[in-house]
Amino acid sequence: MHVSGHCHCGAIRYEAEVDPTAVGVCHCSDCQVLSGSAFRVTAPAVLGSFRLLQGAPRVYTKTAESGRLREQAFCEVCGSQLYAVSPGPEPRVYSLRVGTLEQRAQLAPQLQIWTRSRLPWAGEIASLPSLEKNR
Repeated sequence: MHVSGHCHCGAIRYEAEVDPTAVGVCHCSDCQVLSGSAFRVTAPAVLGSFRLLQGAPRVYTKTAESGRLREQAFCEVCGSQLYAVSPGPEPRVYSLRVGTLEQRAQLAPQLQIWTRSRLPWAGEIASLPSLEKNR
């Protein structure tokens, strides 16, 4: 599936191909802290398909629990997280942040990982009262 994405302010735009059956939710504590949320939803780009169309993200390199390095790319203007990727030469597998994709409504998660770090209340969200917009 062809996808296009951008940061909140529009300074950075990109495109890629993704497999909708590979979309996942990550509950690791790094994703919680980096996203400022309970989890992060990602879609891996098909190898060699990621292409920056506009702008250049800022990169923060973190060390995963496994010891592997992961580059976290974000817009330095608005702070939107765009993707993560292992350092090294292209082609690389980009883990796209589904929230930045224009096609996000079509990319339902198919798998959850790092569930040992899942917040205990995360499964209760669907049962909470809801409002269509803020008051």
